[in-house]
Amino acid sequence: MPVVTIQMWTGRTVEQKRALTRAITDAMVTHADVKPDGLHVIIQEIPKENWARAGVLGIDRKDV
Repeated sequence: MPVVTIQMWTGRTVEQKRALTRAITDAMVTHADVKPDGLHVIIQEIPKENWARAGVLGIDRKDV
């Protein structure tokens, strides 16, 4: 039972998440010999104010 966990900022649509989980599932089937029915994909959405890089919160970054 493989598990793929994705952590990303909030803001993607349900359609984007569907496409992402389908692409990840297809990649795992192709490259890791995983059965689709046994694969779990978990998306953890994190608000930008709860994520920092180099001491700067996501909501304060100018490059995103």
